[in-house]
Amino acid sequence: MATKNIGIIMNGVTGRMGTNQHLVRSILAIREQGGVACGDDVLMPDPILTGRNASKLETLAKKYGGLKWTTDLDEPLGDANYPVFFDASGTLFRKAFVERAVKAGKAIYCEKPTAVTSKEAFDLAKTAEDAGVKNGVVQDKLWLPGIRKLMMLKQQGFFGKILDVRGDFGYWVFPGDVDDQPAQRPSWNYRQEDGGGMVIDMHCHWRYVIDNVIGNVNGVMCHTETLLPERVDESGKTYKCTADDAAYAMFTTDAGVLCQFNSSWVTRVKRDDLFVMQINGTDGSAIAGLRKCWAQDHSATPRPVWNPDIDSPINHYDHWQEVPDACVYDNAFKVQWEMFLKHVAVDAPFRWSLREGAKGVQLAECSLESHKKRAWVDVPKA
Repeated sequence: MATKNIGIIMNGVTGRMGTNQHLVRSILAIREQGGVACGDDVLMPDPILTGRNASKLETLAKKYGGLKWTTDLDEPLGDANYPVFFDASGTLFRKAFVERAVKAGKAIYCEKPTAVTSKEAFDLAKTAEDAGVKNGVVQDKLWLPGIRKLMMLKQQGFFGKILDVRGDFGYWVFPGDVDDQPAQRPSWNYRQEDGGGMVIDMHCHWRYVIDNVIGNVNGVMCHTETLLPERVDESGKTYKCTADDAAYAMFTTDAGVLCQFNSSWVTRVKRDDLFVMQINGTDGSAIAGLRKCWAQDHSATPRPVWNPDIDSPINHYDHWQEVPDACVYDNAFKVQWEMFLKHVAVDAPFRWSLREGAKGVQLAECSLESHKKRAWVDVPKA
């Protein structure tokens, strides 16, 4: 098999997510495994790191074996050896970067959210579509083992008629005011003016999860809170939190299913994982975390009797069966990266486009509108 390099401009990957999930666990992992089999060829990613901070770029490039880097984005944009542009910069900067890459004729792949307003997000999608460039957005949770197992059960007809869905996401993010408990998320996440907020972050995820697992979202009722009014930034200075750090939402789908999702950075975890999602159906229920999934069919469902005067005679955990791994599950970000590279190289199917990403921004916008109006808001078809 012939090895073909495929150049990738990796913009803004010096941050936590860009470095860990995209550079190290995806692109470098693909290189370490010998590339991606694609027909009679093997695609070998050839990354170049771009950004504004030369010191950070140089440090990152040296750490991982002397990768190429530059602060002059126009240089690789003008190089035909780099047909792919990936953006993991701050949300507020994404539109300008992507538009430059589209103008240069690059295939576009970027993190979510693609913008902070639905108009910007859909305009960006149309810009790429009108230019005829291939494009995609990260929708990583679709390839988590837990979610894949839920989708497998649905495909097998395990649930019967799906009745409702519940999702619970979050953990305690330390405010940074204690030396031995530093904040584990960057400060911009809690400033609305910098593109931060729980809703704009996580409702983009819930949109594609619900759309792909249950049915298209068509309505939302949401309440948000900023429960910690102050946090401490990376320089040790206290700042005012202007973005929501918790959101409590209900979504309806065109399949007639109500989905309840709580999302919080100010909660302490007493559940099986940082994110759990339960689907209840007439024939069975299943609950999944990031990697594991447990199911209970109708015949294995116990018959509880309400009696608050004694300890429960039923251990409800005993009646669930773990769904075994059906295959080897690779890193979710890496799986989607491999699919996108095949899409660019040989036009393999890839439906997770910038327009799909814009739907997530649209849901976040409708969620914030619902909070403001204290009412249900219809989510327009996109």
